[in-house]
Parts: sequence; C-alpha cells; structure tokens
Amino acid sequence: MTDSLDLAVTGGTVVTPNGRERIDIGIRGGRIVALGNLGGAKAAQVFDATGLTVLPGVIDTQVHFREPGNEHKEDLESGTRGAVLGGVTAIFEMPNTKPSTTDEDALADKLNRARGRAWCDHAFFMGAAPENIGNLASLERLPGCCGVKVFMGSSTGSLLVEDDATLEALLADGVRRVAVHAEDEMRLRERAHVAKEAGHPRAHPDWRDVETALNATKRVCALARKTGRRVHVLHITTAEEMEFLATQKDYVTVETTPQHLTLEAPDCYDRLGTFAQMNPPIRDARHRAGLWRGITAGVVDVLGSDHAPHTREEKAKPYPDSPSGMPGVQTMLPLMLNHVNEGNLTLERLVDLLCSGPQRLFGIAGKGRIALGYDGDLTLVDLQAKKTITHAMMANKSGWTPFDGMEVTGWPMATIIRGNIVMRDGEVQDKPLGQPVRFTETLNG
Repeated sequence: MTDSLDLAVTGGTVVTPNGRERIDIGIRGGRIVALGNLGGAKAAQVFDATGLTVLPGVIDTQVHFREPGNEHKEDLESGTRGAVLGGVTAIFEMPNTKPSTTDEDALADKLNRARGRAWCDHAFFMGAAPENIGNLASLERLPGCCGVKVFMGSSTGSLLVEDDATLEALLADGVRRVAVHAEDEMRLRERAHVAKEAGHPRAHPDWRDVETALNATKRVCALARKTGRRVHVLHITTAEEMEFLATQKDYVTVETTPQHLTLEAPDCYDRLGTFAQMNPPIRDARHRAGLWRGITAGVVDVLGSDHAPHTREEKAKPYPDSPSGMPGVQTMLPLMLNHVNEGNLTLERLVDLLCSGPQRLFGIAGKGRIALGYDGDLTLVDLQAKKTITHAMMANKSGWTPFDGMEVTGWPMATIIRGNIVMRDGEVQDKPLGQPVRFTETLNG
C-alpha cells in the first residue's frame, strides 16, 4: 500500500537487513509501510536523500541527562536536542539523578518531564539500591523503563551495590537484562591514595586500574551464571576484560564507548587534563587496541556514548576533586563514521552496534532496522562530508566537547523519528515530539 504516504524518503542508499540497497522508503502513521520504487506514490512530504546513506535510527543506550537535580549542566530538552543533532533517534537515560530513579514515582516524574520537551524517543533505567531490591521485578516492567542499572562502584546517593550477596539478590529478582557499571568499590577505596598523591588526571587509569575493572566484571559474570540472569556490562575499557568476556557470551553482553575507541592515555590527559577524566578511565594504546579487537571479533554488542556532562568550572577543579564524565551523545555517530572512513569497521558493523544491537539486547519494539512494520526512524548521513567538531556546535548546557578541533569524515544530515523530520542540515525542526520507547517484554506492562 503506497497511496497517501505521510513521508517518502527517495534517492538514497539504504542500509537494510539485506545490505545496501537503492530503494525508497514510505512511512505512514509513524511506521514503514513501503520499500522499493515509490515513484508513483503520493506523499504529503518527500525527502530527497540523493547522495546520502540512510541508516536505521541510531539508538544511544547510555546517557546521563542530569534531570532532575543538576539541570544547570544538562536537562532532558537540551540533552535530547543534542541527540537528534547527532543523528540519534532514541536514548536510554541513567538513574543517578537527584533524586535517584529507584521507584515508580521517580520514573513517572521523568516521563512527565520528557513529555513535550524531549526531541527523541526515550526510556529510563531503574536504579538498583539496597532499599528497592525486593521490588525490582515489578519496577522493571513499568512502561518507559528500559531495565535495571547497577553501580558496583562509585555512584551517587544510595545507588551502590558493592557486595556479592546484595548483587546476587537483585539478579535473582526479575527477568530483564541488567546493565552494570563494573568497578570494584573496595579496590577503588584502597587505591584512592594513588590519585591524591599524583594530583594529576594522568593517574586516573592507575587509580582505577585494570584489576579494579576486571575483578568486578568477573564477579558479576559469575553471579549472572549462578542466577541465570542476563547482564550487560557497560563501558568496557581493558584488553583483559574483552578477552575474558569472549568466554561469557551466553549470559553477558558488552558495551564500549566512542571515547575509549578514539582517545588514549597519556596523550588525552596531557592535552585535556581533567576534561578527559571519566569512569572507567581512558587507557593507553594497548587497551584501545584490545577494544578494537573486541569490535572486530564481535565481542562488543553495542556502543553507548555515556554522555555525562559537567560544567567547565566543575571540570576545572584540581584532580581528583574534579568530577568524572564528558559529553558524547552528539558526537558518537560522527566519531564512528570517521572510524568507518578510516577502515576500522564497516558501515554494516556500525549499524549492528548502534541500531540492531540495542534492539536485540533490550527487546525494543519496532526499532533498530529498516523493515516493513517498523517505526519510521531513520538517520541520514553523508559519508563524504568533512566537518570539524567544535565546542560551539554542542547543544549540551556545558557547551564543550573533548573532541573540539577534530576533523571527521562522515556526518549526520537528518534525523527522522516515526516519520517526522526532527533535524535537517544541523537545525532542529518544529517542536519536540519524543515518546517513550516500547519493549517486547513489557508491552502489557
């Protein structure tokens, strides 16, 4: 049925499950209803994608948009605006806000705040804390919840689950995949003197060393196997973890970030100082190479930006009093398209990491691929466009990026969500229309 389409996207090279195809896309009622030659179809709006490559809508499964509690450095409007400017059509937001997202009321508050303000589709993680472990099985089924998030090390408020007994109890309570920040809190405390004595962020990967990460990752993998619970380990940073995780793929999925694939120590700390500080840390060339081996070998399932902005004033505090985290949602796709152009991965592999991978891991309903019946979410990119990333481009409230001055090849030119053009040529269009993401495991929730 191609009559009376809402939107026809024509003339582009489309990345479908079959590979790259020169086909048109017809969208009606927010969903893809036609693929092929739509020359004779009537459409209320036509997007000429000649010269562009059409990807499924990019999904960023790890962002911190700071609302409520720290809106001076980011909020749901500015964060999602940066997302669509970067070609991202949906985001999963983390629970370490103030207050933390640990109960039904806090989730409802975030969904209400996003209504009419979020530029892209969205879902929110429920934070695991000692006080809500007995309720997680019901909390994870709430509409708009993308799952449970666990911090094994260094978090805010009560969002810290550092002992194995509590971690095992929460993994035994529920069925959806659990996202985990795996750093060993006890070792972090024992080694805090390393950072204080050094007084420079070059010490960040020494304080939060390989063992800090590997110990926690091994612990959570063992408990996943013991409880039969699927887990998703976030922002993997070490070659050793990547080698170990290759043996755990029946229960465990893996994320890394564009920052860890692009920056390396000690150069980033010499150039950027505390602005390169994040948890887990940017490490040296050996570990960066190990992460890329994980990409090539298929160990890595998804990429997440771990967008976590702080103001320039906050980041300028002397180390280690400076906060960890950097913006990333707007630069994730440009950085990775540049890696495609440099031959580090194929465009098809990138689509797997940013589109179909998130859908597969989290059971997202109707997103992640260009196929009949799926949401009309598209990210249109110019693979040849050369741009320089600058602070001035950034929509994040803090107004900076660690990649200022970096020239990249490949750029998002348009973002389409459920058949609505929300970004075109670097400008947001009309008004925010983001809706909660739906999940196959909670469609009746």
